[in-house]
Amino acid sequence: MEVTTQKFKQCDLITVKGRVDSATAAQLSEALEAVTKGGRHKIVFDMSDVEYMSSAGMRVLLATQKECKRLNRGEVVLAAVSDRIKEALDLAGFIPLFTILDEVTPAVGYF
Repeated sequence: MEVTTQKFKQCDLITVKGRVDSATAAQLSEALEAVTKGGRHKIVFDMSDVEYMSSAGMRVLLATQKECKRLNRGEVVLAAVSDRIKEALDLAGFIPLFTILDEVTPAVGYF
């Protein structure tokens, strides 16, 4: 799994390529924690190249969303989520917890 971070004026764009599972969830968590500990809480999570996401990856997203929304500082917006992963998020009950947009550019513009 590859994680890249881009800083924009209003938000940070986290792009992930590959599988997010129990073996790689810690790496994703570290990348997201680095952003939030840097005082930035508006995050766009580009999922266009995510092949698979396990419950461990979903827990990382949920923990980051809670941190960002605490004290109304920001939120995590999911962008370009595949139908298969969207279905898994729906089954886990995560759909109402996140703003989900079809493309990355409007997601960055969301902030």
